[in-house]
Amino acid sequence: MAVTGAAGGIGRGCAELLAREGASVVVADVREKEGAAVAEGICDAGGASRFVRTDVLQEDQCAALIQESVRCFGRLDALVNNVGWFPRAALEETTATLWDDVLALNLRSAFFCCKHAVPQLRAGGGGSIVNMGSAHGVQGIPTLVAYSAAKGGLLTLTRTLAGALARDRIRVNYVIPGWVLTDTEMALQQSLGASAEEVRASGTMLPLGRHQTVEDAAFAVLYLVSDESTQVTGAVLNVDAGISQLPVYRESSHLI
Repeated sequence: MAVTGAAGGIGRGCAELLAREGASVVVADVREKEGAAVAEGICDAGGASRFVRTDVLQEDQCAALIQESVRCFGRLDALVNNVGWFPRAALEETTATLWDDVLALNLRSAFFCCKHAVPQLRAGGGGSIVNMGSAHGVQGIPTLVAYSAAKGGLLTLTRTLAGALARDRIRVNYVIPGWVLTDTEMALQQSLGASAEEVRASGTMLPLGRHQTVEDAAFAVLYLVSDESTQVTGAVLNVDAGISQLPVYRESSHLI
């Protein structure tokens, strides 16, 4: 299986967990040093992995990722579209260039990967596509206009493909990972004026009382690519402590 954006954060967690559970994993990312290290670490731990440098903005590189996955491991059983980018900008601050760039990385890249993965999944008798979504794809905040639109589009793409590909036994699902304090997220929150201590403490305001972890998201992905979920398609799996479904009262409006 192939995981995009797997050089760090949630993508890395997914790649490592899937490999520990016996999957052969292609680590796809534009960051060569970090991505190669993830694949090497998986192999050192006894797993099977290969790093493929992939700029998901380029359709030919998405196609090459899928081709290399099949060449390395003989078939493709699953694709995890995890890559993402979430710069802050309110409506009036969102330029045409920013809008296009955010939608290209968060939505068009998944379209490219799905387009080239589906023939291989179909040839193998079926499989699973997991799109890493966001609570903002359901209801965004004012400073994430482009990102929210992209993740909302990814949700619609997920449901559309789930219906279109069901007869091919290709399942397509959407994971909402919640508020995961990756290095990128911590840096962003601190750039907005929140201290590290304030960010960490803010997890207590979530309905289940803590921030989500990389492992929380990875276990959801593991379920959706496994045989245990063979009748699950077109689903939204919330791993977000209820933040996308339940009212959350915030004292600090700049958080999340």
